[in-house]
Amino acid sequence: MILLTGDIHGDVRSPLWVTQKYGLTPDDILILLGDVGLNYYGVDQGDRKRKKLLNKAGVPIFCIHGNHEERPFNIPSYHETIWHGGTVYVEDDFPNLLFAKDGEIYDLDGKEAIVIGGAYSVDKYYRLQRGMNWFPDEQPSDEIKQQTENQLSAINWNVDIVLTHTCPQKYVPIEAFLPGLDQSMVDHSTEEWLDKIESRLNYKDWFCGHWHIDKRIDKMHFLMHSIEAL
Repeated sequence: MILLTGDIHGDVRSPLWVTQKYGLTPDDILILLGDVGLNYYGVDQGDRKRKKLLNKAGVPIFCIHGNHEERPFNIPSYHETIWHGGTVYVEDDFPNLLFAKDGEIYDLDGKEAIVIGGAYSVDKYYRLQRGMNWFPDEQPSDEIKQQTENQLSAINWNVDIVLTHTCPQKYVPIEAFLPGLDQSMVDHSTEEWLDKIESRLNYKDWFCGHWHIDKRIDKMHFLMHSIEAL
């Protein structure tokens, strides 16, 4: 069984509830679509406690990069390994917590799935003014974008599943906009790039988080609290 859900922002109760409710085992996978928040505070004791609780569930938890967490390659305790045909980042102390590498393609129960993490934090300046964490590399770099396009070109722009944090610009749910936020100040470059990806790509289903909404538009699945099966 492969299940997906949305942002948990460091609250491990939700994925633990999912693993218990559905009786997930080491043969199953739980996918979190970004803003997992496990690396939000770096390597402090609270972060390790949350990772320890999730790791003890005994279920592979596959995490997409969001915009409210440090990228694993910036943290010395992570190393790369191959998992389901693609590269992931993992810590030896928490082998069940797997962080996707952007632009990689994974074999998930016979389905090819490409991962494209990252997004812009609309609360960037609020965070900076209050000394909260904000990560300059939260969005995909030019290198990540090129790597992603190279991967897709190699498979003739045909893939079964797309796993992202945010969504293509054409699908942005305006009803989820924060009230009072000046949208002219928001960087939509990641969504605009995903628009170009989506227009060229032949895919079956696209799953994303980020927008804190549960809805579906055509083949686009927005997940926050809802649970879906791959």
